[in-house]
Amino acid sequence: MDKQQISNLLAETAVLLELKDENPFKIRAYQNAARSLETSSIDLSKATAQEITQIKGIGAKIAQQIIEMASGDNFELHQQLQQQIPPGLLEMLKIPTLGPKKIRYLYQHLGIESIPELELACNHNTIAQLPGFGLKTQENILRGISMVKKYSSSFLYAEVIEEGLQLLDRLNKYPLIARASIAGSLRRKKETVKDIDLLASTGQPGPVMDYFVSLFPVQQVIAKGDTKSSITLQSGINVDLRVVEDFQYPYALHHFTGSKEHNTAMRSMSKKMGIKMNEYGLFNQDKLIPCANEEELFDVFSMDYIPPELRENMGEIEAARNRNLPQLVEETDIKGIFHIHTNFSDGNIDVLQACKFLQSMGMQYAGISDHSQTAAYAHGVREKDLSEYLSHMAEVNQTLNGFTVFKGIEADILPDGSLDYSNQALARFDFVIAAIHSSFNLSQESMTNRIIKAIENRYTTMIAHPTGRILLAREPYQVDIIRVINAAAENGVDIEINASPYRLDLDWRMLKYARDKKVMIFINPDAHHLENLKDYRYGINIARKGWLRAQDVANTMDKKQMEQYLNKKKGKKK
Repeated sequence: MDKQQISNLLAETAVLLELKDENPFKIRAYQNAARSLETSSIDLSKATAQEITQIKGIGAKIAQQIIEMASGDNFELHQQLQQQIPPGLLEMLKIPTLGPKKIRYLYQHLGIESIPELELACNHNTIAQLPGFGLKTQENILRGISMVKKYSSSFLYAEVIEEGLQLLDRLNKYPLIARASIAGSLRRKKETVKDIDLLASTGQPGPVMDYFVSLFPVQQVIAKGDTKSSITLQSGINVDLRVVEDFQYPYALHHFTGSKEHNTAMRSMSKKMGIKMNEYGLFNQDKLIPCANEEELFDVFSMDYIPPELRENMGEIEAARNRNLPQLVEETDIKGIFHIHTNFSDGNIDVLQACKFLQSMGMQYAGISDHSQTAAYAHGVREKDLSEYLSHMAEVNQTLNGFTVFKGIEADILPDGSLDYSNQALARFDFVIAAIHSSFNLSQESMTNRIIKAIENRYTTMIAHPTGRILLAREPYQVDIIRVINAAAENGVDIEINASPYRLDLDWRMLKYARDKKVMIFINPDAHHLENLKDYRYGINIARKGWLRAQDVANTMDKKQMEQYLNKKKGKKK
């Protein structure tokens, strides 16, 4: 097991102990160990138990358990707890606002050990009568159960894409397959997907399907046919493979990429032109119009090629017919990365390490922005420690050749809309990211006014994760995002696409509006680990879905341009 897997097991062990009502000190020991291990830079493949105990928060017993797991042994305590606690209790933890203590109480006093049992108890108004619960808690539980149901069969794009690409690679290497592609919502780069759609062309579908269902580590073969087969992978993701003859491939690829709304609009347009369009071809009076690829398919209608990300029936067809689709931003356009957390707060990388990593990726600058003092849970930088924090970045700057560190902070937006540093402190940064990390349950009016007040702060450079959503886990807080974008435009404040695959916020559906209001967008990974620095790629997907061009994205500027840009923004606000 790697460090992240072990950290996850330690954290889950703490939860299981809490469900079992174990000693609070024991629970806290595993909680602290999980957190400390995750944020440490230790290499477990070489570490000894004694070296692990040098990590603050990890004692000798847990250190030995970590060593055993790292060497491939089972974590016996975790396995014992799993056998003692009904699995449905862990499932119930997926319900927002429902923690281990309440779940344990429900189990001990009502015998509830699954989500269906809990939902029934809520519908019978049983939960509202319990001490410490009440009607509001019952309503929140029901709302949370609805969320769990809604997202139970969905996966994050980042969880699925690697498996999709591996499957595609194997298909492309099979000699009986002429062409193959990912299709569906995964090809359109939706932030969440329900399955993996694959398309292949072949003259021998039988052997191809035999190959498909036998090659991969499948959990289950759902169906196997000559034109479509479906499997479930060990990860729980369903995969559909459709095969067509090679001359049908371009039409099928367009059709199975979707979206449904895009396809409906395309068929409606083609019908008006006297052309029949479906997954098997384009037909003029039942005669096939030959197309070698999707580009030629769009040429039939005198249209620009529409990138898969844009195929959502949000104006792309009209723009393509008018030959004015935007040149979408590319990964290679990004020149630097902002919103990076280091070991000055809750990251497990130091400033120099992050900069060298980015420099090796071809980047020109880094915007370091650790948490501010209100974020005590994340060891935020206290105002009295700012000199040390800023001096360290200045020292790193002097050691780097051809690379620049911009000194920033992720300042908390307090409930009244103020930032959690004095103006004198905020003035010391090259940039300030303002973000909400608490008090999510305000009314839409209060939340919107709170963010707008932060936007009006003369030191705010950009707003981070503006709706606060966590994909498949937490709904956005109530906010009028149109008013927020308008305020950002009026005050010269930028908005980020938080490229963490768990957030991808601002939502792509609002980006076109932000672009039209001339709000600059940063694509930021919200990185806490070295590998997170590459998450900006997920933000590129969202930017492309939102019709953004390179000139709409601030961190496509080179190092000199970015320095001038940040200085100009500070100068305007003096």
